[in-house]
Amino acid sequence: MSFPKNLSLIFSAGCFGGLVKSACAWAFGTLGINAKLGVKMAPALTPLFLYQHLIWGGLWAFLFFLPVKGWSYYSKGVLYSLGMSAVQLLFIFPKMHAGLLGFKLGYMTPVLVVFFGIIWWVSTAFWLKLVRES
Repeated sequence: MSFPKNLSLIFSAGCFGGLVKSACAWAFGTLGINAKLGVKMAPALTPLFLYQHLIWGGLWAFLFFLPVKGWSYYSKGVLYSLGMSAVQLLFIFPKMHAGLLGFKLGYMTPVLVVFFGIIWWVSTAFWLKLVRES
């Protein structure tokens, strides 16, 4: 596969993962699952919310370019989603004044962030595998 095609595929797969992740995060907030877990996080399904998740999902997917031999899409995705979750918990939440690991939003916040990261990597890896093998 040529570099431009591969670049487009990886970015679009990450955007797909970001779309699925944002839909799940919105649904959890709307259905009250986050509140039941004691987490004050119920994002509105706005263009800005979607845009952020799509673009960041696409950008994080560029890690799939790293030459990690012998690893499946899903194995790589686990590693990359942990990086994505760590950035959210250690840098973004503190800048948002939500505290380290987002604890000001609730003590289960790190669990949800990692869970939504898992949603991203499964969706992204699924799309990559589906398109590359078809």
